[in-house]
Amino acid sequence: MTAPTTLSALNLCRHYGQRDVVQNISLQLKRGEVLGLLGHNGAGKSTTLQMLTGTLTPHSGEIEVCGFNLLKQPDQAKACIGFLPETPPLYRDMRVDDYLVFAAKLHRIEKNKISAALTETKHRCGLLENGKKIIGTLSKGYQQRVGIAQAIIHRPEVIILDEPTVGLDPSQIRDIRALIRELGDHHSVILSTHLLSEVENICDRVEIMQKGKLIYSDSSARMQQYGHQPGFIVTLLAPPSLDELNNIAGVTSVEALSDTRFRILHTLETNTSVSLLSLAAERGWQAQQLAPIKGNLEEVYARITESEPA
Repeated sequence: MTAPTTLSALNLCRHYGQRDVVQNISLQLKRGEVLGLLGHNGAGKSTTLQMLTGTLTPHSGEIEVCGFNLLKQPDQAKACIGFLPETPPLYRDMRVDDYLVFAAKLHRIEKNKISAALTETKHRCGLLENGKKIIGTLSKGYQQRVGIAQAIIHRPEVIILDEPTVGLDPSQIRDIRALIRELGDHHSVILSTHLLSEVENICDRVEIMQKGKLIYSDSSARMQQYGHQPGFIVTLLAPPSLDELNNIAGVTSVEALSDTRFRILHTLETNTSVSLLSLAAERGWQAQQLAPIKGNLEEVYARITESEPA
């Protein structure tokens, strides 16, 4: 069953003076999906997210959130959105609990449900031990958790995060990525980033922006294969001849890396790895390990962006 669409944007445009910052951007987000909006600084990512959240009005285009038109039904549409801007909207002199209760009231959570929402949100964001602490005394990573908490306390269908791991140390980045991935299991998430590792570790699908335009859209797995012929490296403890491997359906080349390890390239349309494993079991080749060959994301990103005209 196809997951329902929670956010849809069609032909969004925004300009400042004579400069087109966002040009005819269209995208869709489905429930349970983490979408990575990728691009260099200045590509138009933040402007796009501000339009999707209703904090900036597009000069043209349509946005629908959970069936509500964002421009015509802003209250209903915005109630379905949680937003963490690039600079988290924190009051540094407030305690975590007080701030999140304030956020809950802004999101119009019923008074008798605020306590339960606060506890649940702190649990999800790893803040149960921090409720009485002043936000300004927390580490950057925990302040980021508070920023995410204010975005999800009203349990929105759509969560939009703008550069959520900028300025964090490696340990904090790992924790925030794990939290975002968990959010993607229950919500729809748009994640703006210029970090390719973020795409690989978190995102199901990727949209790449360049100079205000959307230049690429596909799954993160297929992005890794962009411009690369698909293939895998397999270990066979009792391997057949290279000719036998070459004769498997879809195989285009076989390279022996050692007596038992082989690099096998195949056509995109064939499920060659399944065929090989089936033959290995049937003929006693003793397949031990099979790992897909992935493209280097930095090379892939450069190839995509450099192929676009200036």
